[in-house]
Amino acid sequence: MSDVTSSGITVMPGRSAGIPPTSPRQGHSGRRQRRPRKPINTQFRTAVSPHQLNTARGRIVYWVVLVAVLVSFTAAFVFPFYWMLTGAMKSTEELNSIPPTFLPSHFSLDGYLQAWDLLDLGRLLGNTAVYAGGAWLLTLTFDVAAAYALSKLRPALGKVVLAMMLSTLMIPPMVIMLPAYLTVKDVPLLHWNLLNTPWAIWLPAVANGFNVFLLKRFFDSIPRELLEAAEIDGASSGRILWSVVIPISRPILGVISILTVVNVWRDFVWPLLVLPDSEKMSVSIGIASLSSQMPQNVLVASLVIASIPTIVVFFLFQRHIMAGLTAGSLKG
Repeated sequence: MSDVTSSGITVMPGRSAGIPPTSPRQGHSGRRQRRPRKPINTQFRTAVSPHQLNTARGRIVYWVVLVAVLVSFTAAFVFPFYWMLTGAMKSTEELNSIPPTFLPSHFSLDGYLQAWDLLDLGRLLGNTAVYAGGAWLLTLTFDVAAAYALSKLRPALGKVVLAMMLSTLMIPPMVIMLPAYLTVKDVPLLHWNLLNTPWAIWLPAVANGFNVFLLKRFFDSIPRELLEAAEIDGASSGRILWSVVIPISRPILGVISILTVVNVWRDFVWPLLVLPDSEKMSVSIGIASLSSQMPQNVLVASLVIASIPTIVVFFLFQRHIMAGLTAGSLKG
């Protein structure tokens, strides 16, 4: 039953007038009671939890495994180069001895000196540097421009052109070797013979759909607002490419540079076809053609000398690649 007070307010039994009813989550004092917190179940998705790493046994196992993995992978990559480097310092008899020796009995640089003189490595390296340098410059010029046009300028039939470029990656290189040779021997419409010229190396290196695809994917990550701000300031498309896009694209340009230079430097079959003149041979062809006439330690020394420029190129551009791992993507 409810009671009616003198002011006409109906009061339910067990409740006082003017006092709001308490909710089930409130106590008699009117304060809201908090539910007891559930214990947090921390789960670690790693092979070894941090709790195990904090123990003495866990730290020992961790460092042993880490050092073993690092030493194994480092040895797998460095040991072949070490074997070439020390093999050139050995005599031919010691190099062919069984079991092999890991250190030369007498350190000597005669193998390197003979390789430089007998193989005329100075001329071969100079020829290859011209081929690789020209291919690098033309690749950065034309492939960057093509990727920028496909990514930001959005020309008509741009997707069709990109699809046709990518379709060339599905064709084995040996299949297009003969058509490419006939094209270089007699350029359509112009009827130029590019054999024994650097253009026979440069033009196929530039026509690389994979490089265009990599550059386009990187340019797609550049926010459109950044380019529109440059357009408002009156910059043309060429000015935007040179002053805005290229400075922030150094990571991908470093990757393209390494791929282009290394591919031209190590290529063997294509220069063998288009550079029959012995005075214009690349270093790979020159070493292969004279390998049967050279002692084995001299041949190994020539391989070490020929591989040094590619290693130098990698160390020159790897700084830009490492720096761009976190700075390569932008947010608008």
